[in-house]
This record gives sequence, structure tokens and C-alpha cells, in this order.
Amino acid sequence: MLRQPQDKRTLNHNLMLASSSAFVAGFIDVVGLLAFLAFTSNVTGHVANLAKNILQQDFSDVIIFGIWLLMFMMGSFTSKFIIQSLKHKSWYRAHSAPIIIEIFVLLFVAVYGNKFYHETDTERKIVIGALLFAMGLQNGLVSNISGGLIKSTHLTGLFTDLGSELAEWMHPRTEDTQAVKNKVYVRITVLTFFIAGGLAGGYFFNIYEFKVFYFVPLILLTILYYDLLPVFFHKIYQLIYPTKTKITKS
Repeated sequence: MLRQPQDKRTLNHNLMLASSSAFVAGFIDVVGLLAFLAFTSNVTGHVANLAKNILQQDFSDVIIFGIWLLMFMMGSFTSKFIIQSLKHKSWYRAHSAPIIIEIFVLLFVAVYGNKFYHETDTERKIVIGALLFAMGLQNGLVSNISGGLIKSTHLTGLFTDLGSELAEWMHPRTEDTQAVKNKVYVRITVLTFFIAGGLAGGYFFNIYEFKVFYFVPLILLTILYYDLLPVFFHKIYQLIYPTKTKITKS
């Protein structure tokens, strides 16, 4: 999922990335809403609240919503900056580094929520900002990897693109229908797994409360591990059959 650059990605690569990242986004969005009464995977509602508070001249909330918007943007900025800095060394390193940072942010939320959170307004604002930064990291990463095809947290744009692509797919003058169908499959995958993640997040939060934040890093670790698995098996094969490996190379 992470080793391939944009121009070498297959439909299966994009479907796996879309399903895993959308599940995480839906999970975090619903859990964030239940735990902190705020959406934490997108900023559309926060922009509306920013405008409302400007009109009401509630400048303390204007500052908070402005910071939350910047946190999401800074997540995307950090993701792209890391990719640009590491892609000459390895695409896997470039794509995995933002996920590793996201894991640490979510672990911080999990530990703080379970051990130290006292439900004060200041704590709530800080944790929401941290989650928005993590989702900005993820959204920026999957968008860069897929060339803008996948945006795991942006369902408004998804429905817009899905409607356009369905029209293009069904239009009799469309020539490359397979390419359009592939895009539709990816959009539907994002939508399906976002909803599934949201349902899972809501269900398990009611049972385990803040402990559910420990679950999301496990999904992200699975994404990291997926690309390492072929390398691991190749090294094991070399250890077991060193002679055959050398003969094959020669």
C-alpha cells in the first residue's frame, strides 16, 4: 500500500488504502463526536462555526476554531513536507513516516484520555486539536499517495466526485469506461468503510470509552506491516534456502 508511488499504483493498492484509511477516519470522527462533542476528521463544520463566531464577535471561540483549522492544515503540510524530504531515499519511508507520527498522536490521546482527562474545556480543545492534526496527516498522506483520488475524511467532495463519475460512466460517449469504473469503486469503498468505521467507533466507545483510541494505532500498524510482509518472507526464504537464492541470481 505504501511502497508504490502514484504512477505505479494498481486498483487493488488504492482499494486497500481507501478501505483502511476511511475506516480509521470514520472511527475517529464518531468517537471524537461522542467523547468531545466535535467532528475531528474534517473541518467543514468548523469553518461554519468560525464564520458564526466572527459575526457574533465571540473572539475567544474565533481563535479556537482558527487554531483547529490550522491544526488540520498543518497535518497535511507536515505529511507533504515529509514525503518530499524522504521520497528520494525510499517511497516506503516517505509514506510511512506520517503514519508513524499519527500513531504517536493517537496514542497520546488514548493515554491522556484514560489516565489524565478531567473533561475540562481546555483539555477538550487541546485533544480536538490533536485529533484534527492526526486526521490532516492522514488525509494529506492518502491524497498524495493516490494523486488526489482518495480523501478518506472528505465525504462532501466524495459525493460530488461520485456523482460526476457515475454520469461519465453511464454516458454513451465515454471511451475509457474502465478507468472511470475504477474511480467509482474507490469512492464507494471510501464511503462504505467510513460508515463501517463510524458504526464500530460508536459501538465500542459505549463499551470501552477512551480505551478505543488504543485500537486505531493497531489498524495503522497493520498498514505499515502489510508492505513489510513480503520483505520479511523474502529474508526468511534466503535464510532457509541460501544456495537456491544464489543460483537463481546468477
